[in-house]
Amino acid sequence: MTWRDYHEATKHSVESLMRARRVLDWANMPDPFRHYEGVPVLDLPADPPTPQIPALELLQGVSGTSPVGDGPAFLSQLLFYSAAISASKRVPSTGDAYALRVNPSSGNLHPTEFHFVTRGLTEWPDGVYHYDPSRHMAEQRGRGTFETTMAACPASIVFILTSIAWREAWKYGERAYRYCLLDMGHAWQALALSARAIGCDAFAGGSFVDDEVTQLCRPSQDEWPMLMIRLRGESIPVREAETRKTVWLGGLANPLSKETIAQPLIDTIHFATKLTSTESDRHPLSAEPTPTGSGVIALPPAASGTRSFGDVARTRRSALDFMGGTQSISLALLAAILRSGAERLSADFASTRFIRLYLYVHRVDGLRPGVYRFWAKCDELEQVKIGDQRVAAAALSLGQDLAGNACVAFSMVGDLEGAAGTYGDRGYRYVHFEAGAIGQRLYLAAEALGLGATGIGAFYDDGVHRHLDLTPKEGQVVYHFAIGYPIPDPRISASKGRQESVANS
Repeated sequence: MTWRDYHEATKHSVESLMRARRVLDWANMPDPFRHYEGVPVLDLPADPPTPQIPALELLQGVSGTSPVGDGPAFLSQLLFYSAAISASKRVPSTGDAYALRVNPSSGNLHPTEFHFVTRGLTEWPDGVYHYDPSRHMAEQRGRGTFETTMAACPASIVFILTSIAWREAWKYGERAYRYCLLDMGHAWQALALSARAIGCDAFAGGSFVDDEVTQLCRPSQDEWPMLMIRLRGESIPVREAETRKTVWLGGLANPLSKETIAQPLIDTIHFATKLTSTESDRHPLSAEPTPTGSGVIALPPAASGTRSFGDVARTRRSALDFMGGTQSISLALLAAILRSGAERLSADFASTRFIRLYLYVHRVDGLRPGVYRFWAKCDELEQVKIGDQRVAAAALSLGQDLAGNACVAFSMVGDLEGAAGTYGDRGYRYVHFEAGAIGQRLYLAAEALGLGATGIGAFYDDGVHRHLDLTPKEGQVVYHFAIGYPIPDPRISASKGRQESVANS
């Protein structure tokens, strides 16, 4: 199987949805929290300081600072604003509650797990850890000196983000691998921005030998390593690194469901996108230049905002729907959102951008309703279709009204062929990582400007291509997104400090 086979097999159409109607087995729903039992659990201080840098400045490349001076407090601050529980939502009919997190996830199923390796961190033992967001604590799975594949550029902290495909496949079936990759992009950018907010640089590595990284952090067999993220910066509290004997502590992973349903198509595409020791050097870490173009609509100066990153990250939610009606956003607000998504990404696969944004403009002051293409390099919009797009946007997003009720919706079109030409089948991951990273930036920009947003992974693939008049060489849609004025959700209550017990319903 190649990425093309998988992508074609998992496209949505009216016929495919009729063939694959799903009835969710709620009794077999995966546990959203992974625990490694039987290992030491290290405390991360509750209620870490809030990063005060304005979120919009952060999204434009400005760095913040951290007031903490020891390893535990630093890790607590980093994870509290990138991966922790941020709120709970209560189901009125049953009274059950379930957790929401800082980093968004398709269906709130959270396939991504955060592992990390530390060396020379002040008041923190060197070793390998797994972050448990349900307790905001770190499970120590190994102690001593662990060498990572990013050792050529030593770092005090290296994160290894893994994905559990079953969590998504329980609900979304074979298409779930796409959602796992998008969620990985969200998690990557959530971590990278949290790091920048406290004065660190975060560099993501996608080119590694999968089995070697698996051996390093030894996750449960249902977890697959997807990204390695190296943190460096003067704000990291460090001591002189020591060389200590490696002691593996292990830990028993909790089962997530009574039964895990096999998904052979997902297993096959993951195997196809893995790198082996002989293949890892074949794919150059550079790509063809991004195609250039321009529009005729120059964007105005961007709107500004003063809300802190810490506040924005903790209050960001996925909107269930938008108000619709006549309330609009200004072109300056849209400019701020677009520029936040266009900022350079720091990764070994990010030398060129594979994602292009198409906008379904419904209610933006100064823009006629229609479809527009955003040319990031020249900061301009090109109108490619005129007329009301509300019905089309909703219909293409599997009939979800929120895509039409938003002020603006997006199709993220990925150059899958170009990525594969440079990185082989591995490039399929990278395109989705980039789309998820852009989505995370759009989420935070919208929240900082008083708006709401939501990612949409379900759409009629070829229907989008026809609507946008895309040829295969111009890319394929990989993600939909919507921004507008959200309808308040009274079921949500914010979490402050360490999370109280929340049911896994």
